[in-house]
Amino acid sequence: MTLLAFRDIAKSYGTVPVLKGIDLVVEPGEVLALVGENGAGKSTLMRIAAGLAPPSSGTMLLDGAPAPANLHAAERAGIVMVHQEFCLAPHLTVAENVFLGREITRGLFTDRRAMEMRARDLLAELGSAAPVRARLSDLPVSDWQMIELAKAFARQPKLILMDEPTAVLSATEAGNLFARMRAFRAAGGSVIFTSHRLDEVKAIADRVAVLRDGQIVRVEQACDISEDAMAEAMVGRPLAEIYPPHRGTALRKPLLSVIGLTAPGAVEEATLEIREGEVLGISGLVGSGRTELFEALLGLRPAKCTSFVLRGEKRRLPAAREAWGLKLAYLTEDRKGKGLLLGKPLAENVALTSGAIAGTAWIDRSAERRDLKAAVARYDIRTGRLDVTASALSGGNQQKVLIAKTLGAEPDLVVFDEPTRGVDIGAKQQIYEIIAGLAAAGKAIVVISSEMQEIVGLSDRVLVMRRGRIAGELSGDVISETDIIRFAMGLEEKGPQEEASL
Repeated sequence: MTLLAFRDIAKSYGTVPVLKGIDLVVEPGEVLALVGENGAGKSTLMRIAAGLAPPSSGTMLLDGAPAPANLHAAERAGIVMVHQEFCLAPHLTVAENVFLGREITRGLFTDRRAMEMRARDLLAELGSAAPVRARLSDLPVSDWQMIELAKAFARQPKLILMDEPTAVLSATEAGNLFARMRAFRAAGGSVIFTSHRLDEVKAIADRVAVLRDGQIVRVEQACDISEDAMAEAMVGRPLAEIYPPHRGTALRKPLLSVIGLTAPGAVEEATLEIREGEVLGISGLVGSGRTELFEALLGLRPAKCTSFVLRGEKRRLPAAREAWGLKLAYLTEDRKGKGLLLGKPLAENVALTSGAIAGTAWIDRSAERRDLKAAVARYDIRTGRLDVTASALSGGNQQKVLIAKTLGAEPDLVVFDEPTRGVDIGAKQQIYEIIAGLAAAGKAIVVISSEMQEIVGLSDRVLVMRRGRIAGELSGDVISETDIIRFAMGLEEKGPQEEASL
């Protein structure tokens, strides 16, 4: 018998329709992925399934009978949701959070020893060694997510709803979660999860349902649909149209030229030129030195070089603060850890590089709010209110806040490190348009990315890193994934730096 069935489900907020005629089923022992752009309706459908929001019309059935209509009834029936935002108590211990609202008791008293032992086992099943007696506020965010997941499994559900469960997890932690999901599925449990990471969807889902504008537009077995086909269904157009058109490969004026850049243990004798009005892609395998090259160039790690010429003037290699003053900006790949102050309001994040706080001991709150309004309009930052914290936004909108903050100082060179990691396909296209617009305005742009299709689609010229060295250079129509792989794997006989040394 089908576990959960949505029959012609619709949901509107006021006069705004969010879901339109959803028909979808979840079978016992199945992992179903919901994919779609921000605003497609994924989270709303999950909230309806969890009993957190009633549908405006339609029917939901659980084991063939009307599904519970509220959160507590849904949990008693075996439906548990893991939200994007944590539902934990920072002042309590790990064990107390795992059994929050479902404490184990012995007689009239809480059995803390039993809770700690069971919490330790539940976390171990997720590959987590988080100390069960530690206060939650003393632990990193990735531990919080594992504790949230352990709390869900502690309720012995038949169906778990997971909204972006890997957003704050490392690759190893995500792998541990997937192993636990497979064990849960093998025991007859079912999972509905959302993710912007389509490679993860392929790795763990049995079926994929694609939502666009509040409607299911495609349902397939995960093995029968490619990542590209998912992305195209999400946006409703061919993937090739997502990238801005190239503007030609005419030689442009160099903004920055560097010879012999070396960062101990990371980069060796790198020579490169970064040009105005050009998108320079940086590719290579993980650990090849892509990020480290530009950290060294912009004073974020110890380095030395033979020559550093900026705007035609020879200079010493700048320190980080000096590089910022020279209008050289770096947009970090770690927006949550290094890029944003997640617990602070959006205005404070955007104002970090704007005139609202520059050159004065006082913060101009009116200027801060003005700058935020301008950033929201310019970069299409989607937020219901301006006074929310950065943590309240989706990954794509957090990334646009980081871009707004970085571009607030109007830099001449912008290094985008993994600019679309963890964002949906719609936000990706917006970020691509921002990058192309900056290049068209004469800015020098560097894009470091693990997605070769992104490198090919955006770049006028590509440098490929291998073992801390620039292994090859490609430009114009000869940029291809095949050639990038050959340089990255060392299959080409020699790159431009090796030729120069002969």
